[in-house]
Amino acid sequence: MKKLLFVSLVFILLLAGCGKKDVSDNTPTGLPPLTSTLVFPAQNALCISGSVISAGQSSIAFKWTAAENADSYDITIKNLLTGLITTQTVNQPQADVVLLRNTPYSWFITSKSTKSSSTAKSDVWKFYNSGSGVIAYAPFPADNLIPALGQTISSTNNKVTLSWTGSDIDNDIASYDVYFGTLSVPTLYKKDITTASVDVSVTPATKYYWKVITKDAVGNTSESDVIQFTVN
Repeated sequence: MKKLLFVSLVFILLLAGCGKKDVSDNTPTGLPPLTSTLVFPAQNALCISGSVISAGQSSIAFKWTAAENADSYDITIKNLLTGLITTQTVNQPQADVVLLRNTPYSWFITSKSTKSSSTAKSDVWKFYNSGSGVIAYAPFPADNLIPALGQTISSTNNKVTLSWTGSDIDNDIASYDVYFGTLSVPTLYKKDITTASVDVSVTPATKYYWKVITKDAVGNTSESDVIQFTVN
């Protein structure tokens, strides 16, 4: 009787073992890719080395350093006039991209690997794709806006400092206009500011929107993105 019970138990265990599914973990386990360093087009530079395709377009040879552990890269380019963003994937640390002439752009690289689920984003650089007939270039849209998009912050004596970074190929930024308020399309708060910051009055538990218009010495302007933040 004991022998029969033992055989039955072994049989049940064998059936249970056969019934188990081999669930494998398909998550990549390789080393994560490291960050690439951007090379060309240079930061805040006028790009004049593109191959002219037409009066309105040229091909730019983007270059960056190969990232350790990476086997592909996403190159993301933003038209700073229209806000249009394009991304393409390449396997080498370079890419030829056709762009509009007389237009400012920003770009960055995301390093990727098929052996890792992690990615690495480079710095973001800005440049101006040159064109014919331009004597003075418009400033780049202000960036590094603080408070940043979606940020929740605390005020000091019901005041918050808005700050940003301005840049211009011609180095002739004259002033800034700041738009600020509780509307998603903020209204003019202060104009002709000559420093890259301004203090604003705020109310706790309120959402605000702001943007910066950059103006140069000959009247060219550029507009930043609209930034939304919340005060505790």
